[in-house]
Amino acid sequence: MYYCYLDTPIGDLLLAGDDGALSLVGFPKGKMRRDPDPAWIYNEKPFAAARQQLREYFAGERKDFDLRLNLSGTEFQVQVLEELRRIPYGETTSYGEIAARIGRPKAMRAVGAANGRNPLPIVIPCHRVIGSSGSLTGFGGGLDTKEALLRLEAENSALLK
Repeated sequence: MYYCYLDTPIGDLLLAGDDGALSLVGFPKGKMRRDPDPAWIYNEKPFAAARQQLREYFAGERKDFDLRLNLSGTEFQVQVLEELRRIPYGETTSYGEIAARIGRPKAMRAVGAANGRNPLPIVIPCHRVIGSSGSLTGFGGGLDTKEALLRLEAENSALLK
């Protein structure tokens, strides 16, 4: 497993994966803060495309990611992650709406748990999921980070149409 860091407006993101796919985006703070495993090897080269696309995202120049991803988890968790990828840039949805879209309308809590375990935040936009009341709900990078990402997208969504 390789890793590197990317300096962003929300802090240094940890990127990890192998030569073929991105496996992890770790936040600099919050419950999803991650440190590299001692066995991992620092190497920026495998992450050239991810680093470029994330820079473009934070610059307001990119709304979709075109990266090879290593999705891990149960079949249900991967199904939720795939559905999260379909949430349009600059828009939000609720856990209940995601549950309904995957054909499991009563699985809102399970969707929330899968969302909370997302190993690839930003690239898989779990920050676009909010409470049914419209309130910001828990986020692995902290609510201030979630708010910053939503604000970035709201400010740039008209420019990227």
